[in-house]
Amino acid sequence: MTEPETTPQEWWALLPAVRSTPPIISADEVMKLFDDMDITPTPRTFLLVDVRRTDWEGGTIKTSLNLPAQSFHQTRKTLFDLLERGGFKKVIFYCGASNGRGPRCAGWMQDYIDDVAKFGRKSDVKVFTLAGGIKGWVKEFQGALVDGYEEEYWEQFK
Repeated sequence: MTEPETTPQEWWALLPAVRSTPPIISADEVMKLFDDMDITPTPRTFLLVDVRRTDWEGGTIKTSLNLPAQSFHQTRKTLFDLLERGGFKKVIFYCGASNGRGPRCAGWMQDYIDDVAKFGRKSDVKVFTLAGGIKGWVKEFQGALVDGYEEEYWEQFK
């Protein structure tokens, strides 16, 4: 008797479905946030979250926190607490092209914020997905503000 073939599930299939669709923020808008940060004495009000894991190559946008999508759902509460205590007003998620993991994690974060608000924990944190992900950023700004930028890596996407 042969074993029936099974199709492997995608990593997110065992996690709750995303209910929210946070807005997209353009690379230009994020660059403006960096520019504003450089000219004002106030603390930074935004946090970038890079949710790539095995494809975390070629660099990451300056100041980004790397929280791989595959384990993000379990760390939402911790990130939310850090955002609140740090006074962040925006959290911006991205992956390679922001077509899958970035929007999914942004949705899970927004779902969490919405869920805790039902119990009285209101938040001013706004959740976004970076349009085009890191690939769009590098294309737009040729590696500007990318920590660990590896030009030869990005050649394959031109």
